[in-house]
Amino acid sequence: MWTSAKAPSLADMEAMAHDIFARLPERFRRLCESLIIRVEDFPTEEVLDEMEADSEYDLLGLFQGTGLPFQSHDDIARLPNLIWLYRRPIIDYWAEHDETLAGIISHVLVHEIGHHFGLSDADIEAIEAETAG
Repeated sequence: MWTSAKAPSLADMEAMAHDIFARLPERFRRLCESLIIRVEDFPTEEVLDEMEADSEYDLLGLFQGTGLPFQSHDDIARLPNLIWLYRRPIIDYWAEHDETLAGIISHVLVHEIGHHFGLSDADIEAIEAETAG
């Protein structure tokens, strides 16, 4: 069976992300109704520069947009909030760690949704530390 195994395509990984998202609690998903989830092989050069990444493998995902606490009904029409998952860095991470691919995608997705909710990396790490122990 392993002789036919392949890394998931962009479409496969996007389908996995949407399936994982669909299994999140309803109250959580409701706050994400306008959020768009996309999968690309790598972040753009512009994103890498903006995030001061040393390598195209440094970012597994990215939230782009205005977090919920910072939105206003008076805002001029803006682009929708996006979550990017980066397929090749995720696959590379998966190959080097003892975690399932679905577990990694779930972690990155929830982390980026945390940014949609206006949480910082430190906030998210603190929540993860509380729930892990």
